[in-house]
Amino acid sequence: MSGAKGRTGRLGRVLDDLRGRTGRRVIDLLRHQVASAREGAELACTAASGTVESTQARARMSVVEHEGDEARAELVRALSRTLATPIDREDLFRLSRSIDDVLDQLRDFVREADLFGLSDLSFAVEPLQAVIDGLDELEQALVKILGDPGSVMAALLATRKSQSRVRQLYQARLTALFAGPLEMDTLRERELLSRLDAVGRRLGESADALADAMLKRSH
Repeated sequence: MSGAKGRTGRLGRVLDDLRGRTGRRVIDLLRHQVASAREGAELACTAASGTVESTQARARMSVVEHEGDEARAELVRALSRTLATPIDREDLFRLSRSIDDVLDQLRDFVREADLFGLSDLSFAVEPLQAVIDGLDELEQALVKILGDPGSVMAALLATRKSQSRVRQLYQARLTALFAGPLEMDTLRERELLSRLDAVGRRLGESADALADAMLKRSH
């Protein structure tokens, strides 16, 4: 009986693969990860603007991070049960890890902002908005994989532009920061700026992972 159930389960997975259901499930789980990263970026932005206290943002971020980790774990489980995937499995893992890294860097930014206790975090608002924009474009790229794969690269280009925007803002603020007196708060802000730059780099790595996957798929 158990053998028959096992064969029935495998047959069901094969049929789901043929119908494209499992491919959509994988994409949805990646989109869930992106949504968690976006929520983390929005939370960091509200803390930077002073809308939410840094201690409250830090507490909420732990919940957001847990949600992102759950989506990633579910993706791994789904891949273990899936015969056919919309893009290469190795690239799926790489993409998922990169998105997770975006959220991890955002978590560290919020935690360090709370620990450092800077009175003014407004310098972080614009870079974080660029991250949010880039995550929106990455989500659009994921949506297009199954329905409009020819448009994926355009969305990824917009994601990379957001990464470049984060880097430009980081460099401009760092230049202005070091033009003034060197104080302890200067060093604290530099660390937070470096964390924002790391968020941007992880975002760019996510775009690169999906771009590589789409290139393989086209051959």
